[in-house]
Amino acid sequence: MAEQQFVIFKLADGEYGLKITDVQEIVLFQEITKIPEAPVFIKGILNLRGQVIPVIDLKRRFYQRDAEVTDSTRIIVCRVGEKKIGVIADQVSEVLRISEDYIEPTPEFFNNFNHSGIVGIAKYEERLLILLDLEKTLSSDELLEIKKVV
Repeated sequence: MAEQQFVIFKLADGEYGLKITDVQEIVLFQEITKIPEAPVFIKGILNLRGQVIPVIDLKRRFYQRDAEVTDSTRIIVCRVGEKKIGVIADQVSEVLRISEDYIEPTPEFFNNFNHSGIVGIAKYEERLLILLDLEKTLSSDELLEIKKVV
């Protein structure tokens, strides 16, 4: 029975997972420099040990509301293609090994959502985890906008 590892994080009232192989690190929330005329889901850029990284707000992207910064807020630094992108999470809860037997393919009705990037739903204990692929979450136009940022 094959397993995959996911970094589980909370966003609004949902729990999401990113493949651990796509996650470089998880850092405390820090000051983000806003960029004029950037799309609303791009919060800005941050300086992470001398490297400038664009930061996106998936809560803005998925729920049309801004992330609220608390002591639990984290930035998940991910690789999307050749770029590093920070993702704001309300909370990063754990890393889970999930058997592929417990991962359902994306339900057909999700195909109606514009670039959701949902690649599966994991049934883990009593929880439903929405599994994302950031490269599919962002449209090619949005990825171009992010590349323009840095």
